Amino acid sequence: MVNGGNIAVAHVPTPAGVVCFEGSTAIAGVPGTAAAIRLDFLDTVGSVCGSLLPSGHAVDEVCGVPATLIDNGMPVVVLRAADFGKSGYERPAELDADAAFKARLEAVRLEAARRMGLGDVRNKVVPKMTLIAPPKDGGHICTRTFIPVKCHAAIGVLGAVTVATACMLPGSIVEQVVRIPSEMVQRLSVEHPTGELTVEIELDAGGASFRVARSGLVRTARALFTGQVLVPRSVWAGASRDSAREVEPASTR
Repeated sequence: MVNGGNIAVAHVPTPAGVVCFEGSTAIAGVPGTAAAIRLDFLDTVGSVCGSLLPSGHAVDEVCGVPATLIDNGMPVVVLRAADFGKSGYERPAELDADAAFKARLEAVRLEAARRMGLGDVRNKVVPKMTLIAPPKDGGHICTRTFIPVKCHAAIGVLGAVTVATACMLPGSIVEQVVRIPSEMVQRLSVEHPTGELTVEIELDAGGASFRVARSGLVRTARALFTGQVLVPRSVWAGASRDSAREVEPASTR
């Protein structure tokens, strides 16, 4: 991945050695269904901040608001919507129209960034700010994400991976909103304003502490077109038919 230098592994279905585009997998914002392509992100923990929990705590109080400061591919400040007097189900335009709320959110972002080792981020898009609430449409967690201060119509891929990681982190702010089963591998549905994004998190079963072994999600792919481009034989020969013709000077026409 160009932005972080990490490796993403795409698992493409190729039965009998042929790529298969047909399937029953649907993802938000993409019409129809297609074959599932799982993307595994390797070594994304602390990709920007250097560690999963750059502050060293599962929960910090930032400007009077409890927050989980976490980085599993994207620095994210995870916050309870209720702590800002929000339901977490508002439309993006409604949240963007609340100037007092946006000012308070930005104050939290600036202080959280300092604690995450990101310095002065007034002119940067990290960390992302994500409000969480209990699921509304059958998922595991409902989100509203700000990049950096404008509410996103969905949620970024690595942002969703980081929020899903917070869902599995013991003692995180998410644990106070929704309970997630403690299995070592979890496929979590992260709801956002225009649908959901399913993320798979696998923990390291060999360690005593919380450690992410693999993060992944499912995308789809379909063939867009196939065709032929017809090139004149004379081009391949290195000269066009017109090149052999004598062109009459314009002055004599």
